[in-house]
Amino acid sequence: MKTYCVGGAVRDELLGLPVSDHDWVVVGATPEEMVARGFRPVGKDFPVFLHPETREEHALARTERKTARGYRGFQVHYAPDVTLEEDLRRRDLTINAIARAEDGTLIDPYGGRRDLAGRCLRHVSESFVEDPVRILRLARFAARFADFSVAPETVALMRLMVDEGEVDTLVPERVWQEISRGLMEQQPSRMFAVLRSCGALERIIPELALLWNAPQDPAKHPEGDAGIHMMGVIDYAAGRGFALPVRYAALLHDLGKGTTPAADLPRHPDHEARSASLAAAVSRRLRAPVECQDLAVLVAREHGLIHRAAGLTVEQLVDLLERLDVMRRPERLEGILEAAEADFRARPGYEQKPFEPATLLRSAAAAIRAIDAGAIARRVGPDAQSIKQALHAARVAAVAAMPRAGN
Repeated sequence: MKTYCVGGAVRDELLGLPVSDHDWVVVGATPEEMVARGFRPVGKDFPVFLHPETREEHALARTERKTARGYRGFQVHYAPDVTLEEDLRRRDLTINAIARAEDGTLIDPYGGRRDLAGRCLRHVSESFVEDPVRILRLARFAARFADFSVAPETVALMRLMVDEGEVDTLVPERVWQEISRGLMEQQPSRMFAVLRSCGALERIIPELALLWNAPQDPAKHPEGDAGIHMMGVIDYAAGRGFALPVRYAALLHDLGKGTTPAADLPRHPDHEARSASLAAAVSRRLRAPVECQDLAVLVAREHGLIHRAAGLTVEQLVDLLERLDVMRRPERLEGILEAAEADFRARPGYEQKPFEPATLLRSAAAAIRAIDAGAIARRVGPDAQSIKQALHAARVAAVAAMPRAGN
């Protein structure tokens, strides 16, 4: 029985990056031997065990054979005679197929160290085509390791997988898992660049893929079409360390521009309403968390008005804040403003310009929240509609009393 550290821990150590946890492969053991040594079994599809002290995962060396389409269509074989090299061969990328023995020796049968040095994401073997999740994982690694390129032969394999319909077998939960993790990486735009390069984005989120055919008014968007703009927005959000719901809202906020009639281009009138509808549809399909869904729809629907907040009447400003529900959900306003700021600053030449709507909307929201709603309800009486009208009038008066609010 021999134990090897494998995968991301070895890769990140060689890159000089911090390592948070370790995965281990055990060669030459049976499940019964692992249990006898105090390991606790946790694997459902193949033997994985938790170390009795460190609680780190230890998996028996295994091989896989494709038996059906999709990422679940595999027959797993594990036995004491499965070698480390056989186990490493089933992994996705060469940089993830390096092992470290207990004495520190590196085992690298597929050139992982070479590709680390060359900053290249390359598949280990032709079996890469058997699991469509690997396309998403590779795209996510491209977002994490922004200076790595994808080997041309690996791109060709991914295109083959798309053409043969393997990507169509992905279930929403796995797509969301990888997309959400990729959005939290260093440069999320690279994930979508990789997905576009092999045709996977058109199959996974076709609404997003349409943005690269949507020209914009160069006076307002010198960066070019809506797809380029969207990638700048999510990279800005990542650079600022914004939370996942904000990054997700930034990703979907302009989807309506992909459906603008050709006669209207390069303008996109009323794209906000179309964006909100599409953001809701995409979120349902991906089964995104409710917090992400809600913020995405609100940002898509309201970002145009937010950018024009200084020109709104007091009544329009209060209506906007009421739709955003800043009274009951004050924290939501910050996420909405962060996404809108990313939309504003992602354009060339706007990086250092002040995002004035944020100051105005925060002040107006604070004025609204300072109103004693209970006192108004007691004064008006029990009629719900009368209370609603009185509260709205009080909010308009409070915002009108602010400096600049009525300008």
